[in-house]
Amino acid sequence: MEPKIKLQESIVCRHFIRIACTFFIVLISACENDLEKVNLVADELSSASESAKEVTILYSDSAKVKVKISALQMDRYMGETPYLEMPKGVEVEFFNSEMQVKTSLTANYAKRFERTGLMEAKSDVVVINEKEEKLNTEHLIWDEANDKIYSDEFVKITTADEIIFGTGFESNMYFTRYKIFNIKGTINLKK
Repeated sequence: MEPKIKLQESIVCRHFIRIACTFFIVLISACENDLEKVNLVADELSSASESAKEVTILYSDSAKVKVKISALQMDRYMGETPYLEMPKGVEVEFFNSEMQVKTSLTANYAKRFERTGLMEAKSDVVVINEKEEKLNTEHLIWDEANDKIYSDEFVKITTADEIIFGTGFESNMYFTRYKIFNIKGTINLKK
């Protein structure tokens, strides 16, 4: 009787090994499928869910237009932090109560975060106010909720009679009252 038991044990071991190998192969192939699904989801999140060309957005308050944003291309990305991207540049116009352009902002690239209301402008950012004063920088943040613009990077402000350089800047969104940090340059003081 003993050889029969060993034979049965041997058959059981072989079946167990086959089942374990099959389970291992299924487990490995399941991981490959999951990895493919993860890559598909990652591709969906990294590609725009909406895209449009030659876009104009108007922001108004009490039926009066306050801001106009124009872009050659605008892409919307969804996810945990939805945002609009303007990879081919942006032009923003800030209006006064009489619908006259008070300030303009241009940049080669911009990104607007929908939940926070912050817009980040990069690459050759230029802001010009109604007095023709001009701000140049490579990076600027527009905080819509607090009606201000600011930068922590190098800035150059050109007025009618002076050029001011600094590292760091903050202003109201109309660029009429501003502060420059770490100032360098020639400043004419009036009596």
